[in-house]
Amino acid sequence: MFYIFHGDDEHSKRKFLTQLQEKLGDMTLVDLNTTRFEGASLTMSQLRHACDSIPFLSDRRLVIVDDLLARQPDYLDSLLDYVLRIPETTRLVFCESRLLKENHPMIRLAMQSDSGYVKSFKRLEGREISLWIHNRVQECGGHISPKAAHLLAINVGNDLALLENEIEKLVLYRGEELIDVDDVSLLCPYVAEASIFDLVDALGSRHGRTTAELLHSKLADGTEPSYLFAMIVRQYRLLIQAKEMAEEGRKPPEIAQTLNIHGFVAGKLYQQCQNYDLAQLEQVYAHLLDMDVSVKTGKTEMTTALNLLVAGLVT
Repeated sequence: MFYIFHGDDEHSKRKFLTQLQEKLGDMTLVDLNTTRFEGASLTMSQLRHACDSIPFLSDRRLVIVDDLLARQPDYLDSLLDYVLRIPETTRLVFCESRLLKENHPMIRLAMQSDSGYVKSFKRLEGREISLWIHNRVQECGGHISPKAAHLLAINVGNDLALLENEIEKLVLYRGEELIDVDDVSLLCPYVAEASIFDLVDALGSRHGRTTAELLHSKLADGTEPSYLFAMIVRQYRLLIQAKEMAEEGRKPPEIAQTLNIHGFVAGKLYQQCQNYDLAQLEQVYAHLLDMDVSVKTGKTEMTTALNLLVAGLVT
């Protein structure tokens, strides 16, 4: 039998593939009987050899091929013929990182054949993310308010692996009690970081009143002034790097990889750096370094320095 798993939701795809492996029996034997190929370098003879091999101490063997079908290999006709004659002992899985068109020859064949199976995995968007969070929390034995699910969704985005981690923390913390907005703000670092984004957004947009309100709100919440300052310094350092890369024509996915940061963070940096030119960012960063020296030498108290920073940047 052959399977086609296609789409950009890698987290759900991996989970589904793991479930398929578990159905094949003892995972130790499954690992021994699993072969994985990169589609770009795979030949038809290599694939045929792997699929035709007899399983070792097991009833099944698993052959996984990554990103072969989208490029439509020159042996596609041979492949279409062969997948209908795969040995009963073999499960052949094509994992594609992009959605395939419905008229792709392999998709059509799988839909028409009893020996084929197709499942698409598309990254969630908008309200789908909040619904997924709600359902996943319930699966973990917890409960979450709609506002808390929405807050988690807008600040983490559709990275399901990261959301899984945050949900596990929240359910462990609250047990069967309702997870609310305060719990998400307390335990999830991306929510805390998002508030820094909001502050820097307001600074970059020269919104004096909004910036002051956000600053005083963070201080009133008990955020240490030194921590807040460190986060602002970090943010402007990242903004400088993001601005340089943006001016080179590089987009958020590449910025995330280069700076080793989450895609959500890279996307926000890309948006924020449009509010400045590079000279302005470097000037602000130099001012932050002067502030740091002033506080450490006792010339200025940190809370006062933060208020002066806001007043200076938004006027």
